[in-house]
Amino acid sequence: MDHKQAQQYLLSKPEANLYHPFGEEVQVFKVKNKMFATLALGKMGKGDGDRQDWWLNLKCDPDEAIMLRDIFPAVVPGYHMNKRLWNTIILDGSIPQGEIERMIDNSFMLVVSNMTKKDQQSILMHL
Repeated sequence: MDHKQAQQYLLSKPEANLYHPFGEEVQVFKVKNKMFATLALGKMGKGDGDRQDWWLNLKCDPDEAIMLRDIFPAVVPGYHMNKRLWNTIILDGSIPQGEIERMIDNSFMLVVSNMTKKDQQSILMHL
């Protein structure tokens, strides 16, 4: 999955919107003003030579976050995020698209599950 596919999938979520509160370089995806993902070019010198991979930050269950980091080398503790609750997925092509979509779905649902019942219903009726 490349960054354009990730962006398209993130925006396909009900009531998802794109913001740039940290400048044009960082895309922030929110549902009802609650962040469920960020997407930006990678930092800390990772990537091959001149190639920089895109990094996708996703909210995650703490136990699952650790498990995903153990399974996939391209999943690391959330960059500039609470490392217990967020993972960074390096979009280097090493993780199957379906798995990334599943992680996005989980992040979205974790955020929605903490909303009021009214807000949850307005979102869940579109799934």
